[in-house]
Amino acid sequence: MTNEVVSIKPETRNHKGFFIQEASYKLMGIDKSGWALICIDDAVCHYVDPDNLEISEDTDGEIA
Repeated sequence: MTNEVVSIKPETRNHKGFFIQEASYKLMGIDKSGWALICIDDAVCHYVDPDNLEISEDTDGEIA
């Protein structure tokens, strides 16, 4: 697991096809099927296409 802070591109959809909120997420890792697991907190996580991720400018590890 990386726990790197990332943001998502506009109109990113999760693995179920639903749009997800544009925000800063923690990248938890990429599973064997190629989906990236990103989380806002302990309760809100999404699987997304890794191509829709952008490295956040926030370098202190905190989610903005």
